[in-house]
This record gives sequence, structure tokens and C-alpha cells, in this order.
Amino acid sequence: MAHDEDDQQTDQDDQRTQVLPTGAAAPAARRDQAVRAAVEQGVVGPAAPLAGLLDIAGIRASAAALRDAFETVTPPGTPVLHAFAVKATPLVPVLRLLRSSGIGAEVASPGELALARAAGVTPADTVLDSPAKTPAELRQALALGIAVNADNPQELARIDSLVGSAPTGSPVGLRVNPQIGGGAIGALSTATPTSKFGIPLRDEGAREWVIGACLDRPWLTRLHAHSGSQGMPLEMMVRGVGATYELAEEINERAGRRQIDTIDIGGGLPVNFGSDEESPTHAQYARRLKARLPGLLDGRYGLVTEFGRSLLAKHGTLLARVEYAKKAGGRPIAVTHAGVQVATRTVYAPLSWPLRIAAYDAKGRPKSGPAVGQDIAGPACFAGDLLAENRPLPLLEQGDYVAALDTGAYYFAAHYSYNSLARPGIYGFTTHADEVRFAAAREPQTVDEIVAEAGGGAERDALRYL
Repeated sequence: MAHDEDDQQTDQDDQRTQVLPTGAAAPAARRDQAVRAAVEQGVVGPAAPLAGLLDIAGIRASAAALRDAFETVTPPGTPVLHAFAVKATPLVPVLRLLRSSGIGAEVASPGELALARAAGVTPADTVLDSPAKTPAELRQALALGIAVNADNPQELARIDSLVGSAPTGSPVGLRVNPQIGGGAIGALSTATPTSKFGIPLRDEGAREWVIGACLDRPWLTRLHAHSGSQGMPLEMMVRGVGATYELAEEINERAGRRQIDTIDIGGGLPVNFGSDEESPTHAQYARRLKARLPGLLDGRYGLVTEFGRSLLAKHGTLLARVEYAKKAGGRPIAVTHAGVQVATRTVYAPLSWPLRIAAYDAKGRPKSGPAVGQDIAGPACFAGDLLAENRPLPLLEQGDYVAALDTGAYYFAAHYSYNSLARPGIYGFTTHADEVRFAAAREPQTVDEIVAEAGGGAERDALRYL
């Protein structure tokens, strides 16, 4: 793709910022300190062989960097809402931590909305997205004043009826699909020609329908597009936002006024799972948007973002004790309690979701020694339950620990109940000189809770007497 001089300068700026910033070793040092403290304090051990760890300092730094990235490229006073995608880490204490750092919530189900409300996120800082909203969900959101993005014409017709019967203070928008194509992971690509999300702008008659729908509804004041995903290059993401911005400009020109006043650019910034480096950054994305779409960021439009993985992934560590060390076919296998239930994407799609693994000894210290190819296996009863296959690491022994890195989003917080395996405890940590403090964001699930959730209470005889 050809670039003009401004585009070339943006690319050069992005390349220069791909180096590790001053102090970049600090997150890794905090992680090593936290792992050792988790072992020493019994956060993990024989009785609790699996835990998720969240670096609170890292989360706060990411939230601040996101806010700064867009404040830098927009005039003072530009309304910008950063709404964290709750699905990435659906934990009330995490949402409350982000709220204290100036981040709202993007929700896509009644459960996620309930989590955001429990965390104290206000309706003004909440956005509802989902391709399958029920009338009850829409009614609740409109009554509370939560921003709603309609996914399709039938949903918009439902909103027409609700708005007509009860006035609302909710900002209402339309989700559009710019159909720019997919990234490296097809299942996560939301802007393909046949994506289930939004109104496909390149389909025959669709663009004109969107314009007409907006002109017929003065209260329809937003456009929303989510073109990013893991494996999506920044340039494609910018193209998707650009198509949405151009549509907003056309609607406003046809309306003869600034009807569309806010553009929701979604989230989906990719995460580097290959090293501790955070790249690309929110600042790089914001600068690239500014270079390609200066009108989007000149203060005429309010902005909403919906980042999830890029805020939390790098600040999570899944720590598991090696229960057994064995061999099969000459290959060492470390059998741990971390598998498909806490790393579902990696186990089922290892080529798309490879995880870095760090080895620690029985005291929680980084393990040294020659690298030996070995499997890191989980506890589930199928052969493919592997975090890593033939991974070169210092040879792991019974009682050692493995850490799956970059797992702060979509991993241990999103449990999959295979084999009725218990949800692990999740602990935030802070470091103060030689002291590490832990606080439970979610307590480990008990066996009694597993039984209750499986109908083991009042329902247990429900089927016998039908």
C-alpha cells in the first residue's frame, strides 16, 4: 500500500517506539518477585496448585497510558470514553480498579452489565453492545441511560418502539461493518465480508439504508465499528475506523447539521505474546489515527474506545505447580493443574494462541539449567490438554512451578468447566521493596460450590419424579 510523506513519517515514529522503554524490565522483575512470594505465602502450593496473579501497578500504568494516548492527539475538552471490554476479564474488583483509573465498561450481556454496575461503573460510562439483545435488555439499558449500539435493522425497529413509548437519555448508535477483511485469526475477525456483527456497508443498498435510518431518527447520534482483533495489523484497523468516519461525515452533510456527534472505534488492539514488550501501543494507534484521519480527532467528534486484551493481558500470570514429572516416548512431560479450563484458546488453537512459559523451582525462584524440550500438560482427560508442546525449558521436576505469561485477559478469568475442574483463585499483587502484598479478586471455587452449580441442591431429585 502506498503511503504519502505523512504516512511514512508515522511508520518511522512507530518503528522507533518499538524499543523497550526505560524501566521495561520492571514488570518482569515484579512478576518474579510475586511468584516467589506466592509460594512463600502459600498463595500456591500443594493445597492450592493453581492461581492467577494480576500486577496492579501494571494495570494502572496501562490505563494511564491509554488515557494519555488519546489526550495527546485530541484538543482539550474532547469527550473521550474508554470503556473496558468486560468479557476480557469479567471480575468486579478489576472493573472497580479500572473505574478508579478513569476507565468505563463495554458490556455485551445482562451478566456483564450486572458486573459493571456492581463495580460502580455509572450508566454514563457504560456502553451496551451485543448482536442478540432482547427487548428486556434494551428496555433496561434505555431506562438507565446506558449508551446502546444497535446491531441490525430489526433491533433498531425494537428501539424505535421503546423510544416512542418512553423517552430515554441513552445515546443510541448503529454498529456498522466496514467489511475491510480479516486478520490472522479468522474466528476473531469482526470486519470480514460475512461477519455476524453490524450492518455490512458494502452490501448492496446497505450504506444508503444506514444514512436514511439516521436522517429519519434525529436521536440516532452515534456510529460504532469494531474492526480490530488479535492478529489484525494497525493499518487495517485504521481503514475500518476511516470508513466509519467517512460515513459520519456523509450523514452530517446530508443532514445539514452535526447529527452524528460520537464515533465508537471499538477495541481489538493486538497484543505481543512473544516477549515482555508492549507492542503495538495505544499511543502508536492513536498517532496513526491522527495521521490518517485528522478530522476524526480535531474535537468535532466525541470518541469511545472498547479495549480489553490490550489493557490486561500483559499484567496477568497463570501460576501452576508441577504435580508430576514423567516421560513418554523419551519426551519429558510436566503434568500441572493449568490446562483447558484456564487456557481454553491455547489448548484448542495452539498455533493461533501460543503462550510463553516461564519455569520456577519449588521455592518460586527462576529455574536455570540446560533447555530441554518438554510438554507442559494440564489436568483434563484428553491428550491435547497441553499449554505447550516440546517447549525448550530447564527440566521441570515434581514440585516446581510453571508460569503462563500474558494471561490477564481471556484466560484464568474466563473459566471453562471441563471435568468439573474448580475455578482457581485470582490475586492482585503489589510490590513494596522486598514485600509483596496479595488480595483476592476471586476466591478459589470449592467442591461444594461445584456440586451446587451442578444441581446438587434442591434440584437433585428434580428428574426422578417426572
